Amino acid sequence: MIHKIIGQIPHFQAGDETTLREVLHPDREAIDLPYSLAQATIDVGKSSLPHRLSGGELYIFRRGAGRIWVDGQAREVKEGELVYVPPGAEQHVENTGTEVLDFFCIVSPPWRASTEEIL
Repeated sequence: MIHKIIGQIPHFQAGDETTLREVLHPDREAIDLPYSLAQATIDVGKSSLPHRLSGGELYIFRRGAGRIWVDGQAREVKEGELVYVPPGAEQHVENTGTEVLDFFCIVSPPWRASTEEIL
């Protein structure tokens, strides 16, 4: 069993400029997973940098409101919604709300710096 408290996981600024907590990653845990799981936040008025991953990514929005861009198409998002981004799609997320935008990111295969391109 692995048990974690998300708020106690150290956070850092990711290459796409989101604040990130790496929750589960098979390269760093004694766990065999075909994906990685991270919790990300974006401050009010800020956005992540456009980027693309070689794998697919699922966003699960937990708090706040924003806009996600996938290959030039925008979609408004808010708490309780999810968006799947296919492999190779250009993407970024903007916080358009009045509070921190908080979301989970599930990346399959697991995220690695070598599989992400910051644009």
